[in-house]
Amino acid sequence: MPEEHHLRAVVVDDEQLARDELCYLLDEVGGVEVVGQAGNGLEALDAIGRTSPDLVFLDVQMPGLTGFEVARRLIDRQPPITVIFVTAFDQHAIEAFEVNAVDYLLKPIEAGRLESAVQRARRRVAPAAPLNDQLERIVQLMETKRPRPEPVAVRVDDRILLVPAQDIIYASMADDSINIVTGQVSGGSSFRTLDELQARLDPAVFWRVHRSHLVNINKIKEIVPWFSRNFILRMRDNKSTEIPVSRSQTRRLREYLKL
Repeated sequence: MPEEHHLRAVVVDDEQLARDELCYLLDEVGGVEVVGQAGNGLEALDAIGRTSPDLVFLDVQMPGLTGFEVARRLIDRQPPITVIFVTAFDQHAIEAFEVNAVDYLLKPIEAGRLESAVQRARRRVAPAAPLNDQLERIVQLMETKRPRPEPVAVRVDDRILLVPAQDIIYASMADDSINIVTGQVSGGSSFRTLDELQARLDPAVFWRVHRSHLVNINKIKEIVPWFSRNFILRMRDNKSTEIPVSRSQTRRLREYLKL
């Protein structure tokens, strides 16, 4: 029986440790050659363009371009590329993955589940079946599972304003209350904790850079080096508020911005 050719794969995840772990597991499973890696959506598109892989392991939640958006840009690509989504969604949210076009891996990745996904990918790649229509359908299905950004209520004096989530620059916890800041208003929130507020927002855009601060990464004006190789973020509000980055989040920020 002839030896199976190696599938050429690109691994995409915004966490270097997650990429390393997946590459290690792929080496253990065998039959897959990792020809490229990427830490965000734009890097993923570049790596895919350079290497023309058979298979892409695509993290769903990434800063900037999400896995959904990257997959959308692959829909019309010729020849079609098999996509295996990597996700931390719970079982209910990943029901949309149960189709024949693409597969999913639930974090933390299990070696047996990875081997099964690779074998399914191999069966799809071998006949070079057209997958574009199926990929478009699965992306649409997955996006219906994503929480839609809803307005956030902000108390300003005796008024309650509904603020679009994308307008929030940052939110901070002080004296057991949460203050939300946009370009136009600053006021209190009915959320009791930053965790509750964060659950309502897009995790690819809003980062918990400090236990007391949640920031919109698209609203950072400047990154200021600080002591012990840490950073302070200068935000795009009227006061150019400075927000510290905790040590645990500094590494993530460095990897994301290639600092």
